[in-house]
Amino acid sequence: METIGSNQALLLGRAVGEAKPSHANHGVTYYVFPLEVERLSGAADTLNVVASEEQLASCPVRVGQRYRAEGEIRSFNNRSGVGSRLVITFFAKTLEPSEGECENRLELTGVLCKSPNFRRTPLGREICDLLLAVNRRYGRADYLPCITWGALARFCGALEVGDAVHLTGRLQSRKYHKLQGDREEERTAYEISAIDLETVGDK
Repeated sequence: METIGSNQALLLGRAVGEAKPSHANHGVTYYVFPLEVERLSGAADTLNVVASEEQLASCPVRVGQRYRAEGEIRSFNNRSGVGSRLVITFFAKTLEPSEGECENRLELTGVLCKSPNFRRTPLGREICDLLLAVNRRYGRADYLPCITWGALARFCGALEVGDAVHLTGRLQSRKYHKLQGDREEERTAYEISAIDLETVGDK
């Protein structure tokens, strides 16, 4: 994974919802379903997995069953005005039933496209937000929000737009509340929690 733009991910978890139509591209119909992946802490991330109609024909998704998927983390802009503006999904290249232990691993190589945001939580914990542009083929890119903690957050706070980085980590979900007029809505954000990160190559 030496080249800028690498994107590899693996999930293994339990389907907690049925597959529903997502979109069509180049004559292929895609569906999305929620996969729950437990963390070591006992908490769980519920992640949206996108799979093709052909994949689901050979590997039907049933609620409560466990599945292993390999693929990429993808993003697209939500122009509906409802929910997050940047939608993060797991794009499955392979999908199969599995009874293995939960897994949530990824490796990304990309370029910082926004200045890092280093700060401290109310409890004093150091955190840094990054936005990583990861190239696909044919000139497209995925824009992926990442977070780092502690000493790694301090390191990332000194990075600059245009720096190329390679990271390993996991895809996670996080609930938050947003005020819409006079009512509060619960929403879900998806981000990459980096476990290890290093700069690569030149700007």
